[in-house]
Amino acid sequence: MICAVLGLALANPPVSHGVGRSEDVHAEVQSRSDDIRADGFDSSLQTSNGIQQAASGDVHGNIHGSFIWISPEGEHVDIKYVADENGYQPQSALIPTPPPIPEAIARAVAWLESHPPAPEPSYHH
Repeated sequence: MICAVLGLALANPPVSHGVGRSEDVHAEVQSRSDDIRADGFDSSLQTSNGIQQAASGDVHGNIHGSFIWISPEGEHVDIKYVADENGYQPQSALIPTPPPIPEAIARAVAWLESHPPAPEPSYHH
């Protein structure tokens, strides 16, 4: 009985509950390019499971790039980004965005910005 249970355990490896699909484990690099120069760089990667990555950077540290893959749910994910003095700025239809500010709140904020509070008097003892 113990041998039968051990045999079944070895014959059926544990199921992975991690992110990704089963073909991701066997993905192979189809193309890769890296060009590093004094004035910047260009790089790209494409794998057999549909993952694509491209990036280019300049001498000032500014980077433009993109990532493309298929989600575990089968959705096409395409993210383009810029990384510069303003930080990392991704763009994608799949990135959540905040709801618009209600008109009454926007008017109140505009009024507060145009009417700063008076400075508080300072008392010296």
